[in-house]
Amino acid sequence: QVQLVESGGGLVQAGGSLRLSCADSGRTFSRAAMGWFRQHPGKEREIVAAISWSGATTYYGDSMKGRFTISRDKAKNTVYLQMNSLKPEDTATYYCALDPGVSAQALGTSNFRYWGQGTQVTVSS
Repeated sequence: QVQLVESGGGLVQAGGSLRLSCADSGRTFSRAAMGWFRQHPGKEREIVAAISWSGATTYYGDSMKGRFTISRDKAKNTVYLQMNSLKPEDTATYYCALDPGVSAQALGTSNFRYWGQGTQVTVSS
């Protein structure tokens, strides 16, 4: 059973940094793409970043490029999101996702099947 456990959210001032972590504690799939999405109140969920199972391929949403970095530790079944130069508009609920069927070529366009509960990120101005 897939169990995605997110951590690292919180309150930070604009310009600051946060690091989110997401562990697949269920270890159901040995090879799976993972990603981070976010949702602003009243808006649709959008992709933040995604990474292939090997870690060799990454995808970033346009507004995140250059500020956010996604990485993974395959041995720990954990994916990280390093967020730098945070802006108030980055305030959202951030969700971790996993899908063994998502290819490296489709990281930015696929619907991930498994989701975490979400962690709140609040950036104050």
